[in-house]
Amino acid sequence: MEYIEGYIIKNISNQYIVKTKQGEYQTIARGRFKQQEISPVVGDIVEILVEDEKTKKAVIEEIKPRKVLFKRPKLANITQMVFVLSSQKPKPDLLLLDKQLALAEFFHIKSIIVLNKIDLDKKQDFKMIKDIYQKLGYKVLETQANENVGISELKKQLKGNINAFSGNSGVGKSTLINAIFEMPITEEGEVSQKNQRGKNTTTAIQLYEIDKDTYIADTPGFSTFDISEIPKEELDKCFVEFKPYIQSCEFVGCTHIKEEQCEIKDQVEKGEISQDRYLRFCKIYEELKEKEKHKW
Repeated sequence: MEYIEGYIIKNISNQYIVKTKQGEYQTIARGRFKQQEISPVVGDIVEILVEDEKTKKAVIEEIKPRKVLFKRPKLANITQMVFVLSSQKPKPDLLLLDKQLALAEFFHIKSIIVLNKIDLDKKQDFKMIKDIYQKLGYKVLETQANENVGISELKKQLKGNINAFSGNSGVGKSTLINAIFEMPITEEGEVSQKNQRGKNTTTAIQLYEIDKDTYIADTPGFSTFDISEIPKEELDKCFVEFKPYIQSCEFVGCTHIKEEQCEIKDQVEKGEISQDRYLRFCKIYEELKEKEKHKW
């Protein structure tokens, strides 16, 4: 029996698939983790004890300290988020995008925005979205996954990271991942004609290795995205364009919503901060405030 280190790349019930330099092992976690109310999650770096090399059976002995832990979806040690929107069918959900970007900023994780299905947007409205977020310093890529458009550039941006793909169902995450691997890795779904919402095809979180030290996490589609880990008082720091002006507000702890002498609101009026982004900030703030009320 020997101890080796690896990544949890898949979790099915209480079984964990751990990828190591010696191959993949099917593992279970020691009972003491349950007593300590700790559960291993996909992305965890773990130390395992190999019990049977032939059948590749092992036990998780230790979970290494996590740099990042998402509570929902459950993912650890992600270094880059890839937020996928479709230009049409379904329409871009910018409120969801801003929630996701805020959470990535809170965890100090890099972000990429992918505008997929650009061929469906005949009016090219996606160019406006691209312009808004590029000005904020975000990397924005245009893709047409089913025709391999923009895939090589996306691959370059993923290198050396543990990447989590996120976005509503139907935006084309699975199609993008399959295009990156040039083979069917995940099941592709269709958008329901009735309500133009995606049918969720991904049921389990899994890490796929593209290259050495480069992974993709495919996660179930979201109709909501849990950002309750951000204290409402910290939300303004998660909007990158707010940061230079926060200290100039008259009141310490300014919420930038009801206060009169607020530098953020002044910058919105001057057009330096997007009014749409500001209004979405207000919505997210109120949502966090409501959640904090019902927390206990």
